[in-house]
Amino acid sequence: MKKIIIVFAGVFFAYGCATVPLTGRKQLSLVSNSEIIPMAATEYKDVIAKGPLSTNAQQTQQIKTVGLKIQHAVEQYMAGNNLSGELTGFAWEFNLIDNPKTVNAWCMPGGKVAFYTGILPICKDETGIAIVMGHEVAHAIANHGRERMSQQMLSQLGLSTFGALMGSNPSAGKQLLLQAVGAGSNVGMLKFSREDESEADHLGLIFLAMAGYDPNQAPIFWERMSATGGEAPPEFLSTHPSNETRIKDLKGWIPEAMKYKK
Repeated sequence: MKKIIIVFAGVFFAYGCATVPLTGRKQLSLVSNSEIIPMAATEYKDVIAKGPLSTNAQQTQQIKTVGLKIQHAVEQYMAGNNLSGELTGFAWEFNLIDNPKTVNAWCMPGGKVAFYTGILPICKDETGIAIVMGHEVAHAIANHGRERMSQQMLSQLGLSTFGALMGSNPSAGKQLLLQAVGAGSNVGMLKFSREDESEADHLGLIFLAMAGYDPNQAPIFWERMSATGGEAPPEFLSTHPSNETRIKDLKGWIPEAMKYKK
């Protein structure tokens, strides 16, 4: 047991210098963006090919319009904080998958986003889409998927490098990536930590404000999302807990976010 703890501590020390770009929080990183982004692009292409993509031109255009606004806001924010290098390898893409039973949205490392039509009634309008988009993109910018993937590699598989993972079981690596970002409607999800969720809420609020949307609508959206749960919460809430603390925190960040609003 002591040996395992020592190994874990050693690995964490070696990789613990990785930080969340915008908050400075230390995070475990056994995978580099240069390794994970190409695989993410391949898996995204596969998910989109299976789709089916929505044929609703208006809704599809909404996703792409909001996506571009959030993209430009992120790029502007990162440039303003001398962090543009963190976006190396990003090739943004925004698609709407026709699946009314799936209340979900996600963003791959590298900026590739998917929405499911099942979440649109809760979004209600473009601002609602922007709230979800900002939150999911914030997860990618903060490398939360990479962090979750690293944690699972170490704790479940006993692997400390991405090369070891792909060398021993490439299919497991791909599955772990999909789980880590919550991609698809038929894969298990690895839950984000409370810290991850708080970071995504906070950063997402800033991104949507910079994109020209009203941050005051974010707490209202999460109240609306929570109200749809009933006895069986939607998939989106299974890894995105909506509670009084989250809504209180969002309201507390609104004055800061408003400073960025166009």
